[in-house]
Amino acid sequence: MKKIIIPVIVLLFIIPSTANAQFEKARDSVIQLFGIVMSSDSLYGIPSVSVTVKGSSRGTITNEQGVFSIAVLKGDEIEFSHVSYKPILKAIPRNLEGNQYNIVVLMTEDTVYLPAAIIRPRPTPEQLARDFVNVKVADDELEIIRKNNTKEMQRAMLRKTAYDGREVTNMQLNMISQKARYQGQIPPMNIFNPAAWSEFIKSWKRGDYKRK
Repeated sequence: MKKIIIPVIVLLFIIPSTANAQFEKARDSVIQLFGIVMSSDSLYGIPSVSVTVKGSSRGTITNEQGVFSIAVLKGDEIEFSHVSYKPILKAIPRNLEGNQYNIVVLMTEDTVYLPAAIIRPRPTPEQLARDFVNVKVADDELEIIRKNNTKEMQRAMLRKTAYDGREVTNMQLNMISQKARYQGQIPPMNIFNPAAWSEFIKSWKRGDYKRK
């Protein structure tokens, strides 16, 4: 029994010490990376630069002054990318001492050349005038709003728009109130009500009773 217990006890002491050594090593390899990204020609800070660790989903972006901060590991490769600048790849030294590292990144503008566009005039002034008159110009936002705000369009939208919850509830409560008000007697007829006739004439003129 002693030959079996002794190795087990030794193993129980070895495993925690090994785990603590690995944890201390991993904690020592984590550093806080501080830096600023600037343009190489004017040395102005570049905002909204994507700063990511290559091969992982960890990253951040620079602020309005081009400053960033991110936790990385020693030996990581950091990618800097922006839509208007050429991407840059920076490596963190593996033999770095301490847990902080500062870096200045200079990015160069990426110029994109579009294919050449050749503009040719119309052969004759008559053809130019004809094409200019026949070209249909799309309505701007103000014109679209003006067309949608006419009386005809409002009535059309009113006929197609369903009642909302508040309107349905008010109609139901009004019906209940009318039934309770004239309970036990004959409700009055609106045929002699001038207000009802006025509303009927307005509805007739609007075309509310036309077949759809």
